[in-house]
Amino acid sequence: MLNLMIPATADDADLYLEQSSSESLALEEGRVKHVSASTHQGIGARVVCGETAGHAYTDRFETAALLEAAKAARAIAGQGQQRAPVAIHSQPSAHQLYLPENPASGLSMQDRKTLLESIDKLARSLDPRVKQVFASLSNSFDIVDIFTMSGQHLSDARPLVRLNVSVVVESGDKRETGSAGGGGRFTLSHIQQTDMVEHFTREAVRMALLNLDAIAAPAGPMPVVLGPGWPGILLHEAIGHGLEGDFNRKGTSVFSNKIGKQVAAAGVTVVDDGTIPNRRGSLNVDDEGTATSRTVLIENGILKGYMQDKQNARLMGMPATGNGRRESYADPVLPRMTNTFMLAGNDKPEDILASLDRGIYAVNFGGGQVDITSGKFVFTTSEAYLVEKGKIIAPVKGATLIGMGHEVLKKVSMVGNDLELDPGVGSCGKDGQSVPVGVGMPTIRVDELTVGGTEGGQS
Repeated sequence: MLNLMIPATADDADLYLEQSSSESLALEEGRVKHVSASTHQGIGARVVCGETAGHAYTDRFETAALLEAAKAARAIAGQGQQRAPVAIHSQPSAHQLYLPENPASGLSMQDRKTLLESIDKLARSLDPRVKQVFASLSNSFDIVDIFTMSGQHLSDARPLVRLNVSVVVESGDKRETGSAGGGGRFTLSHIQQTDMVEHFTREAVRMALLNLDAIAAPAGPMPVVLGPGWPGILLHEAIGHGLEGDFNRKGTSVFSNKIGKQVAAAGVTVVDDGTIPNRRGSLNVDDEGTATSRTVLIENGILKGYMQDKQNARLMGMPATGNGRRESYADPVLPRMTNTFMLAGNDKPEDILASLDRGIYAVNFGGGQVDITSGKFVFTTSEAYLVEKGKIIAPVKGATLIGMGHEVLKKVSMVGNDLELDPGVGSCGKDGQSVPVGVGMPTIRVDELTVGGTEGGQS
């Protein structure tokens, strides 16, 4: 099939076979009310000629359907004489970052049900103001085989699990929510055998109770301290997408044609690393068969490179970095992030917080939006505090952070020594596709960000 679809003019071609299974359980009102399971399989055929990529797919592993997909991919990319036959040979992955086993093995459906029920009991025992508890446990297992035009056959078995906890608390006429969760490329048994269940449950309750006492957020330009870990989502959205190869090849990113130039403050180093064991965003190989890598994007404020799939790397004269990703066999390859984070600096977190005369300390984020072309972003905080003279005054609610991604990087004046990665909840959307990712950062100080609040600058 691979030989039939490759014209002599092709720059690249591959077949992507996928078999996927997933399960999820959800608890509410003290009982597991929703259980679902699904499977899918299919094959994607792709031919790349210059800037054109032909992609076709089928969910039928039948000769006629496979040949039809191969011919369609070739027709989209361009006709021409057939290339000499390719001899396929299996090649081991460069990494073994996670165990190639179904994450559901070792934990029965009853065990999962009991685990979720224990979350409900624990949350309600922590505080009488807890009125509702929601929890979900999900797992998926993707087995992929990639056959490339160079004759390589690479396989990868990808486990993924996730636990989410959300609670609703009430006090008088006040009603607030709090959420926590995490996961990674390991088994459900790992969740049961660690402190994840208790930690996420306690964290969700803490967040909800904190919001009961929150005051209205101030507004206006002010210094902001971002906490470690999940606040790296701001880095991911406001900076990361602008460093993906396709946007830079097309000249639509604010970082286009800026390799070697200063784009951030000294001390700011940002990497994308798909090789961290068991992390949600990690892969042994990307969805083109390229080994994932640790790619330095910004080093000490200087732009060093972009995240690349094969096509954009070739067109830009750069190496592929193992960032070619697709949601499934039915989707085309796009350059995407894996685990993207800022490296630690030398400042102590307590010194960074103490440096605020008056500002916001943002510890967790909810949703956000970013314009890739301009770099403008808007993010809503889910946990933030008003700080005056280096001291936390009170939690605030309704605070949004507004700025330009490339400008924010230049306003970073302190970088903490406390790098953390997120707990394993990130998913990234691009062109209608969603893939699991990781984010992270140390505590940092941004000298000025626009804070959208409700008090016009007054606390």
